[in-house]
Amino acid sequence: MAVKDTTVLDTFVGDESFPIEWEAGEQELFWVLDDLHCPNPLSPLFFDLGGWWLTCDHMFRRFGTPFACDWIAKNVNGYLYTAAIPADPAVRTEANEYQARYVPRVPHDPGHATSIGAYLGFALPHYAANFLDWWRERLRPEIERNFAYLDGYDTDNASLVELAVLLEDAIDVHDRHWKIHWMLNFAQFSATMALNGTIAEVKGQVDPALMGRLQSSLSDRNWDSIEALWQMKEEVAADEELRAAFAGETAGDVLRGLETSERGRAFRRDRLEPYQQEFGYKAIWSHELSFPTWRENPAPILEAMRGYLETDYDYPAAIDAVRKDLDSAVAELMDGVPAGDDRDRLEQALDLSLKMNPLTPDHHFFIDQGTNARLRLVAIAIGRKLAGDGVLADPEDVVYLRYNELRVLMAAPESFDARLLVSDRRDEREQQALVRPPEWIGTATEEALAFPYLSLWGFPEKFHRGPPEKVDEVHGLAASPGVVEGVARKVASLEEFDQVRKGEVLVCQMTNPAWVVLFTKIAGLVTDAGGVAAHPAVVAREFGIPAVVGTSIATERIASGDRVRVNGTSGVVEVLR
Repeated sequence: MAVKDTTVLDTFVGDESFPIEWEAGEQELFWVLDDLHCPNPLSPLFFDLGGWWLTCDHMFRRFGTPFACDWIAKNVNGYLYTAAIPADPAVRTEANEYQARYVPRVPHDPGHATSIGAYLGFALPHYAANFLDWWRERLRPEIERNFAYLDGYDTDNASLVELAVLLEDAIDVHDRHWKIHWMLNFAQFSATMALNGTIAEVKGQVDPALMGRLQSSLSDRNWDSIEALWQMKEEVAADEELRAAFAGETAGDVLRGLETSERGRAFRRDRLEPYQQEFGYKAIWSHELSFPTWRENPAPILEAMRGYLETDYDYPAAIDAVRKDLDSAVAELMDGVPAGDDRDRLEQALDLSLKMNPLTPDHHFFIDQGTNARLRLVAIAIGRKLAGDGVLADPEDVVYLRYNELRVLMAAPESFDARLLVSDRRDEREQQALVRPPEWIGTATEEALAFPYLSLWGFPEKFHRGPPEKVDEVHGLAASPGVVEGVARKVASLEEFDQVRKGEVLVCQMTNPAWVVLFTKIAGLVTDAGGVAAHPAVVAREFGIPAVVGTSIATERIASGDRVRVNGTSGVVEVLR
């Protein structure tokens, strides 16, 4: 890519601690660490099959975006980096999809980026105005039909060749659902931008925190899962036998306790297992294929219920608090706007944006979580078959294979030593986990930093932010207003969820919907990753929890047991110790 020297802000092409192998054209791009979705070292199978970036060329083509025409990925020392490809014929680079090289699509016309913006402005409002109907009437039913097909497949009794074909079906479903994801995303983006523009015209500048509060959702699959969990908690709290079972120290103890009585067995059969079937298609890191889902292992559900029992979590009160805050935010926005055309325009833009709010948690439920979980489950079914034949040592080993390696292994199990290969890759991934990767690599330019989606990763603020002046401070993005002081609890894995106590401040790399159960306990939140529109920020605002996100270094600087003061209004975290 041709870049004028005067526009280059900085470069990082690797060093001794983080060496990088570059292909032609890659160094000139701006690559961002995707700690938003994949903060841990990648599994080979996920990188080949599970990526959210695999359909981005479709998104940019469909909408006619002037700012990018593709979004590509690079595995660097086990970590996921992605770069947007400008809509510029001068760009020359290579990329990978499904373990194959390809050249990212760029327009032939040098004037494309200038002219195509008219189409984006022409079409995008139509998506915003109509997408909710498309979602309810056509797209969500399509997703649910695909889920019914995958969920109803008898993988236990299927042959290896039948599972091989099922994997291709799951890949096709993944591809289609992520195309829907980007349609939804752009429609929602359009509605939000329309609201912001109308507010600017009618009211001028408003408190950024107000804009965040207006993004709260009151009815979605995320709240449905919380309500169902709360209902189970209420049932346990009211039953002496069930309470005794949940007194166990671990989730395994709880399961064994439930099996000791008819009441416990009925609870597992009639309540726990249906919950797993409906809400269990998610993992601690939803995108990756290497983490067991709640559908496979109910331990996270049981731990969440124990937490609800410990704190006596009150779902009706929680949802009522969100409703009152949203009503208050709407009233604050409309305050002082007289009757007339301006008020009508503002109400119309606000109504559309509010109706779109549930699509954020719902697209996580159906696509980020549900679709990738089902891709994992098909892969694990193949792993069970290969492990049963002695080709792999463990069904989970399947995620350490590349896409074509897996296909060759299914067709010709003796073609290579898969056990040795998997063992080496497991060791390599463990070593990669000890590395702290840089937040970006390649070439930073003003043009690259202006890519709209980078705000989800906290850019350009992260790029321009210097190190904190005080060693006992951590700076990030003000994500949810308020100030809270409390004891920090650093969480890196699902096994540590049960260590979180009521009133503590959660410190972690990133969150996704599988972490929402912790929001019912915590008093504050600090993350390494994310921007003000990313998952931890949105959910913290819904729960009214002060939050600072995108700090980059919180998990390095803050230890469990530290006393911290989180200022979600200024974006500063003080470590009081």
